[in-house]
Amino acid sequence: MTKYVMWGSYCPDVLEKRAPHRQAHLDGLQKQKQDGILVAIGPTQDLTKIFAIYEAPSIEAVKTLVENDPYWQQQIWTEYEVKEWIQTI
Repeated sequence: MTKYVMWGSYCPDVLEKRAPHRQAHLDGLQKQKQDGILVAIGPTQDLTKIFAIYEAPSIEAVKTLVENDPYWQQQIWTEYEVKEWIQTI
């Protein structure tokens, strides 16, 4: 499968806004990890950006996962970009 990276941005009030949606978000990520699609995901230390690595059949599949995430649907993630990634090492 092809690897993809996703960079996105958080809303300014991320800690408050994410609280009611956090468990659903984490449950969805855990399912993606168990399914072998999500390799890694996490925020930057300053909670302004999100970074993820996926192994998926297509860029569209990754975008669907992102756009179905509660953080995207609730505008906790405010923008994102997905690129095909060539892992060298």
